[in-house]
Amino acid sequence: MIVYLIYKVALITTILLLSLLIAMYATLVERKFAGFIQDRYGPDRAGPWGILQPVCDGVKLFFKEEYMPNTADKFLYILGPCLTMMVSLLTSAVIPWGGTISIAGNNFPLQVASSSVDILYIFAVVSMGVYGIMIGGWASNNKFALLGAVRASSQMISYELAMGLAIASVILMTGTLSLQQTVDQQTSMWNVVYQPLAFLIFFICALAETNRAPFDLPECEGELVGGYHTEYSAMKLGFYLFSEYINMFISSAIMATLFFGGYHMPFIDKLGLSPNLLTLLGTAFLFVKIFLFLLLFIWVRWTLPRFRYDQLMKLGWKVLFPLALINLIITGIVMLLK
Repeated sequence: MIVYLIYKVALITTILLLSLLIAMYATLVERKFAGFIQDRYGPDRAGPWGILQPVCDGVKLFFKEEYMPNTADKFLYILGPCLTMMVSLLTSAVIPWGGTISIAGNNFPLQVASSSVDILYIFAVVSMGVYGIMIGGWASNNKFALLGAVRASSQMISYELAMGLAIASVILMTGTLSLQQTVDQQTSMWNVVYQPLAFLIFFICALAETNRAPFDLPECEGELVGGYHTEYSAMKLGFYLFSEYINMFISSAIMATLFFGGYHMPFIDKLGLSPNLLTLLGTAFLFVKIFLFLLLFIWVRWTLPRFRYDQLMKLGWKVLFPLALINLIITGIVMLLK
């Protein structure tokens, strides 16, 4: 029992540090990628090729002067970014990061918490993210922040419906709410082959849920100054910015798990390697998929222009939601006939 507890604490700590590290360096990759697309240099002063730029940004946020509006609700003002950051990190608990690893004769799964309702847990946690943004925007007592929070909450709630129906199609096909069982069923064929439309809808909704361009209307500088975090500074602002990149990382992990076989590698069983090495290779393969999705998130941001807000809501309610519903009905008919 003690060994199992120590292992779980070590796994949680590793995932937490990895999430923060990937979020830090995703900012550097994004700025380098933006520089490449716009034919200019990205950050190149802090360390070789600018690799210490995220560290400098983090130190700057830690030591920057704290600011709080006199008319703000102080408790909720602090609660908003903390809740947003906590929700971003909690989602990773049920993702299977690999198979089973053997240590001193004991087998340990590379999953913090496994249950038969993993997907419901993700829905429950993700739906709480809107509270952190709404609380932060309202507690700032700033009309631009409040308008940004209202935009973000309506956008997230609208696109959660289409995302939920896209995942429901996968659930209907696999017959399970467990992410581990979903991964195990993709050893021979990935779900994206059977559910390409569900994957496309999920990816578009993931862009909207993480407030990434072209769905970054809640932070539209030309209209809202800075959106729901206009009145935030120092590490409170850092929590909001970091949570966006952590959400990108977790969304990429969920897409890789639901649609692209998770940690399964083609023909890996034929290599004749030890079980532990196979597990580590599978985890590395999962992270390759995650990094490719992160690059796709960044590519879309620096390629497509921002929607108008009426276009954004029309896409969610009149295009993605009906398509997801039709896809769910077709999947149900096919499963019934089978």
